[in-house]
Amino acid sequence: MNKIIDTLRNAWKVPELRRRILFTAAVFAIFRLAAHVPVAGVNVAALRNLFAGSQLLGLLDIFSGGTLANFSIMALGLNPYINASIIFQLLTMVIPKLEALQKEGEYGREKINQYTRIVAAPLAALQALGMYALLKSQHIIGDLSPLNLLALVVTMTAGTIFLMWLGELISENGIGNGISMLILAGIVGRLPISVGQTLAVFRPENFFNTAIFIIMAVLVIGAIVVVNEASRKIRIQYARRITGRQVYGGTSTYLPLKINQAGVIPIIFAVSLILLPSMMGSFLQGVPNPTIANLARGMAVTFSPGGAVYNLTYFFLVVGFTYFYTAVIFNPEKFADEIKKYGGFIPGIRPGSATAEYLNKILTRITLVGAVFLGLVAVLPTVAQSLTGVMTMALGGTGVLIVVSVVLETTKQLEAMLVMRSYEGFLK
Repeated sequence: MNKIIDTLRNAWKVPELRRRILFTAAVFAIFRLAAHVPVAGVNVAALRNLFAGSQLLGLLDIFSGGTLANFSIMALGLNPYINASIIFQLLTMVIPKLEALQKEGEYGREKINQYTRIVAAPLAALQALGMYALLKSQHIIGDLSPLNLLALVVTMTAGTIFLMWLGELISENGIGNGISMLILAGIVGRLPISVGQTLAVFRPENFFNTAIFIIMAVLVIGAIVVVNEASRKIRIQYARRITGRQVYGGTSTYLPLKINQAGVIPIIFAVSLILLPSMMGSFLQGVPNPTIANLARGMAVTFSPGGAVYNLTYFFLVVGFTYFYTAVIFNPEKFADEIKKYGGFIPGIRPGSATAEYLNKILTRITLVGAVFLGLVAVLPTVAQSLTGVMTMALGGTGVLIVVSVVLETTKQLEAMLVMRSYEGFLK
């Protein structure tokens, strides 16, 4: 904590970094203001009662930063963009042109990101229609004329596009990854509400359970920091070569393989997918066909948050996405070729394919630890609520993981900017 405060203090002294921090804070303020601009024609009071009685909708509201319960113009949040990102992550594994585009460096990543934003727009429109169907089935919103329904869909889609634009602004002119920072702002913005609800229902006889909950939260934060910072260092030795009277190489360095290479991305991906069965079940329960309605009702009950099937599926989704995303961002063959290209080798391991196999074996083992840890953190809210009975603090381990991970990544980026500025001052 002291390190984060010191980094912020040092960054504040640099005019350029101070401008970036203030710009990010201004975007956060715009985001929170827009979160309280409701869509016309919705009974907000009835909507909040619906969210208070649904654990699924409450969890969605947490990740939207309260925009969903208010049914604001940004009620869909970044879910369409996240779903589009999942689609393109999968497509890059099966479509050679997208895979080649991904390997083209910054240009390729920018093109894929552009395609992702384009696909997010129709996904947002579909989710807006689904949200309208849910609210209509709960009698929170009445029948809309085609023109009014079109206005509702366009408004919510525009809210998601506006939110993506704010994220791009933060990435370009602020600090940290814009999408991650907005998710962080949404979770932190929701936290005071959860704390207030906990204090409102607090009773002296529940003091012990509340204390256990707080202790668990502190331990989880500490474990997240340890796992995020932990890495396996692999020694790389570079061969010595002589050119004329000059000697090059002969040095050694270390390749750090983090236990949690994927960061917070698997949690975000898994949340987006695990909520789909419950949402589809809720949407289809009111259809006239009794067979479909019964299947939808069974799907909604089976995958209801807090159930055994939900938690097991959530756990394995997180584990699977951790391995998948780690394979996407870390290619052992590429690293082995780069090491061989510059005359390096791992002591005791032959350069080339043998090095790639060794790196893959090490990465598979350490990723298992990180994946299991992320999965346990994901299902931690259910365990904590069942042990302590504190049901109002629904943020749980998932939200804490996102907050801690984003804060650590942003702090590292600020430190890198400070170091870069120190070098620039030295060169001048």
